[in-house]
Amino acid sequence: MPEAFPILISVASDDAGKRLDQFLATRLETVSRARVQEMIAEGKVLVNDAPAKASLKLRGGERISVLGEAQRAPLKAVAEEIPLDVVYEDDDLAVINKPAGMKVHAGAGASDDARNRGTLVNALLHHLASLSGVGGALRPGIVHRLDKETSGLIVVAKNDDAHRKLSAQFAARQVKKKYVALVHGWVKKDSGTLAQSISRDRVRRTRMTTRLEGGRTAVTHYRVVRRLDTKFGKFTLLDVKIDTGRTHQVRVHVAAMAHPVVGDTMYGAPRQARGKNAVIGLPRNFLHSAELEFKHPRTGAVIALKSELPQELQGFLKRLAE
Repeated sequence: MPEAFPILISVASDDAGKRLDQFLATRLETVSRARVQEMIAEGKVLVNDAPAKASLKLRGGERISVLGEAQRAPLKAVAEEIPLDVVYEDDDLAVINKPAGMKVHAGAGASDDARNRGTLVNALLHHLASLSGVGGALRPGIVHRLDKETSGLIVVAKNDDAHRKLSAQFAARQVKKKYVALVHGWVKKDSGTLAQSISRDRVRRTRMTTRLEGGRTAVTHYRVVRRLDTKFGKFTLLDVKIDTGRTHQVRVHVAAMAHPVVGDTMYGAPRQARGKNAVIGLPRNFLHSAELEFKHPRTGAVIALKSELPQELQGFLKRLAE
């Protein structure tokens, strides 16, 4: 739920020594630290009724008034000539094989910010004649998402009717999605279901967690494809199917059973795996959206598509086997 402003907060003695922006980011559960800093810069945060800096060290006993959200200029995606691997396209939709390293859409910041370049949306605006407007100017055509460092199949809508019907399929859990993941260690069971609810981490706002109560329902099914015993350690290759589409769902669930996705340092994977005389690392997550099946929003025909593992992931498996 969004915060209801104004908000009045008393600083306890236990919070003495904390920066103002750090303190507020932990207290305002739906507001990131970056947004808190913007609010402070715009004078939307008062400490003892006076404006303050984000770096202010609290002493305990202060009265903080949070008056409202920071005001941002509306963002709009811009077309860029970026190569796209289009695996299916018709008048209503397209399915793209997204590479790792590409964000699906722009995030916070000005529309000309370099961090918001190179997105899937920007590429789509260049390559496709039309995209649905249901998601707004920043996310045209985007029905669902893949994490930046996850590769594979993603469907986009070309018109609003297709967007709404595809979204309804995702909401009703009628879309079949299969991922391939390589995780650290040997997963004990040959198959299983992970059903911990997922919430945003209250301290590290870019992370999700299964450790809090009241999160959103999330269901992940896995099957062991093979277990690898290598000079760099033990790994398990998994087929993963998800019933829900929560943020970082696969990554969070496998990490919660102490088997983080290879390359996923956010959720506990080491940057490198070390052997006796060798080191191996992966500059992306070993997570790939390999299969996608849904009903065409206009005809009702089943569309089932597959994507092979990218060369960098195939190469990584070969290096493990050497």
